[in-house]
Amino acid sequence: MHDIPVLIVGGGLAGLVCAHRLQQAGVACTVLEARDRPGGRILTVDRHGQPAASGFDLGPSWYWPAVQPGLHALVQALGLHAFPQHDRGATLVQHTPGAPPQRHPGLRSHPASWRLAGGMGALVAALVQRLPEGCLRLGHRVQGLVQQTDGVAVAFSDPQGRPAVLRAAQVVLALPPRLAAARLAFDPPLPAACVQRWRDTPTWMAPHAKWCAAYDTAFWRAQGLSGAAHSRVGPLVEIHDATTADGRAALFGFVGWSAAQRAAMGRDTLTAQAVAQLQALFGPAAGTPTATWLQDWALEPCTATEDDRHPGEHPAPQPGDWVVGDWAGRLLMAGSETSRETPGYLAGAVDAAEAAVATLGERLATGGWTDG
Repeated sequence: MHDIPVLIVGGGLAGLVCAHRLQQAGVACTVLEARDRPGGRILTVDRHGQPAASGFDLGPSWYWPAVQPGLHALVQALGLHAFPQHDRGATLVQHTPGAPPQRHPGLRSHPASWRLAGGMGALVAALVQRLPEGCLRLGHRVQGLVQQTDGVAVAFSDPQGRPAVLRAAQVVLALPPRLAAARLAFDPPLPAACVQRWRDTPTWMAPHAKWCAAYDTAFWRAQGLSGAAHSRVGPLVEIHDATTADGRAALFGFVGWSAAQRAAMGRDTLTAQAVAQLQALFGPAAGTPTATWLQDWALEPCTATEDDRHPGEHPAPQPGDWVVGDWAGRLLMAGSETSRETPGYLAGAVDAAEAAVATLGERLATGGWTDG
């Protein structure tokens, strides 16, 4: 007998979408999330830097409705409000230290980038609210999976560190393949070729860091600037307007230094240099942010492995099955990186989750597993 028909490992966007769709189909499931918050690589914080359903995005900020219909349909179905990324005004380019930035006519994004009112945390909150009580279990860290005659035994530790086991007919790994290969033990072992493929798949965002500064007003807009800037100086190499839908002004930038360089420099020094850079770009007002935040994804054990400390290519669509051998009938992958259309994006997480749920439905319809 199973404790649960479907167990989902990972409570990021993919895991939450998978759980949401299963609940809509009348299939019970449990989501085990190692972090003490849902959302995975979606992280929206308030002015104090605490995770929130409304605030500033330190993970992904954008999606593209024109080319990502699955994610756009989900946003609409959840009743969330979206708005276009502010890109009106000139773009600044910083070539050398000490030299004034060059001002270029605004470069509009095609297709247009959109954001969610409240930040991407609003998407996470909307999905969590639609799950039944007890479905999502935070602070539950999965260690291993053992295949049994009628399902899979999943070993994990609860928030107090106590070991426990849940038995499921089907398991969905809604996390990056590289992370699954590094953190989870499988009995019987996965085929070597399968493990190698997982390890060779770059994890979106894992090597990177994002820095954000809040201000009383979006003063750059009054200067005819979009808030966008590109720099060969650093530490921020790409900067954008991060002002929220309700007018809370902010700028964010991607840090150009490697994980090793960031570690050697330290958070305080990086922040001081980032503020000085914004002041050089946007003027004196940029030198007095009301708050700053740094999210270094390479330091997140639930996102990055040692292999992710070195910048790599963006995940590319890969043909073929992600799970082969003895595990093929019991285990499914649903992390964004496994999407066959948009791997490494929010839309990829939705696509991969929808594909996993469709496969589960096919297996149930053909008697490939039971909900007993």
